[in-house]
Amino acid sequence: MAAKLTDVAKLAGVSLATASRAFSDPGRLASETRRKVIDAAVQLGYDVPGLSGSRTFGVVVPDISNAVFAALIKSIQDQAWHGRHRMVLADTSESSTREREHLESFATGVDGIILCSPRLPSDQIQQFAGNTPLVVINGEADHAARVLMEAGEGLRQAVEHLHALGHRKIAYIPGPASSWANGQRHTAISRFCNDWGIELVTVGNQNATVDGGLAAAASVVASGATAVIAYNDLVAIGMLAGARTLGYHCPEDISVVGIDDLDIAAAAEPGLTSVRVPIGRSGSLALELLLEQIAGKPSTTEAVHLSSQLIVRGSTFAARNADHAFQGK
Repeated sequence: MAAKLTDVAKLAGVSLATASRAFSDPGRLASETRRKVIDAAVQLGYDVPGLSGSRTFGVVVPDISNAVFAALIKSIQDQAWHGRHRMVLADTSESSTREREHLESFATGVDGIILCSPRLPSDQIQQFAGNTPLVVINGEADHAARVLMEAGEGLRQAVEHLHALGHRKIAYIPGPASSWANGQRHTAISRFCNDWGIELVTVGNQNATVDGGLAAAASVVASGATAVIAYNDLVAIGMLAGARTLGYHCPEDISVVGIDDLDIAAAAEPGLTSVRVPIGRSGSLALELLLEQIAGKPSTTEAVHLSSQLIVRGSTFAARNADHAFQGK
């Protein structure tokens, strides 16, 4: 039996008039009240103009506190709002076990899944997601549509920029070992450093956080590198703070480059030179691809590649002599 507006009002805990107004004159209602009515309508399958095609989809991220994933979530939610689609969010805390459990749960509980930066290998993603429509952002998944925020072009520009500034020894601070993006970034930096005759030193894997950068600072300083490229902006900002603690200054003693170009990059002191990747576009595009799958349109496993570019700020400068910069401090 089809749901009625009275059923929606009852479930939302509002009057019939308020429920009606949520669809006919939404501007007169508080956003929270309207959200309750819409949620109730989605839950009951109530058919109204603008809502009848709405879907419920799951989004899985490795760390909701990471600003990159927060920006991704916002872009997906903003896109979903236009179609009144409902998003269910899951945070794996960088755990492949949690990722598996969330995929298994979503496989039978939602219309589709967006999986961001998976920590599981491709074959396990397919196993646990089953036949549920799926889009993967920044990860390997042979059977699914993918959106890849590639940092390669921006990293090429970054290495060329550092070479032009006289840097001949660069350090890379890697992120989580299980991260697809980390492997792609390390490979690209290695290739471009080789092209330019630059020595590359890679320190140990770190969490993709400010603390990760703080932890890596001593190793970077000890390496004698005059510049460092970090896995992301958060690690780069941690590196800036860690270097200062050790008595080194950016960019006079060491140049620092981040990746992502978050808002905080421009506000850092000095402003952080960073590789800008299209975070917002990747989120909205992933949802577009997912909704097409849910609607029964032919799905493709061809990856959509989104490019990047270097944004130069004050954290990169002409290299000083390595012996002068890193000895006798």
